[in-house]
Amino acid sequence: MSVYDFSVDTIKGEETSLNKYKGDVLLIVNTASKCGFTPQYQGLQSLYENHKEKGFSVLGFPCNQFGAQEPGTSGEIMEFCELNYGVNFPMFAKLNVNGDDAHPLFKYLASEAPGILGSKAIKWNFTKFLVDRDGRVVKRFAPTDKPETIEKHIQELL
Repeated sequence: MSVYDFSVDTIKGEETSLNKYKGDVLLIVNTASKCGFTPQYQGLQSLYENHKEKGFSVLGFPCNQFGAQEPGTSGEIMEFCELNYGVNFPMFAKLNVNGDDAHPLFKYLASEAPGILGSKAIKWNFTKFLVDRDGRVVKRFAPTDKPETIEKHIQELL
């Protein structure tokens, strides 16, 4: 099994298979527009711009499970990201990352790269999962890990 086995809805509501990213290095992130970590959008966009030509993509998944910090509609979320941070990496429909209603992709990511002390729960917005070109989850990064500090790990996989 790999991340390529999952389908998700784009932020425009169109179902798509992650198989379309086969062969790319991915950074999959649960995002929120009203979080203390929201400025990380800027760093994520920089990573995307610097490495997309080498087969890298950031995939953003808005989530409202942490402090209700992503209350907007898909349109509002995308407008916020574009206007405030120039985001043009792929964004997807709002989903849950924890609990019974968690999207299967995030259940898979969390089981493949547990957090501290083996915890499978995602602790907060801007948890990041680095995926290699074969669709395998390589590493989980905490919300406090800034995108700039992840760049060396991305470069190793590219």
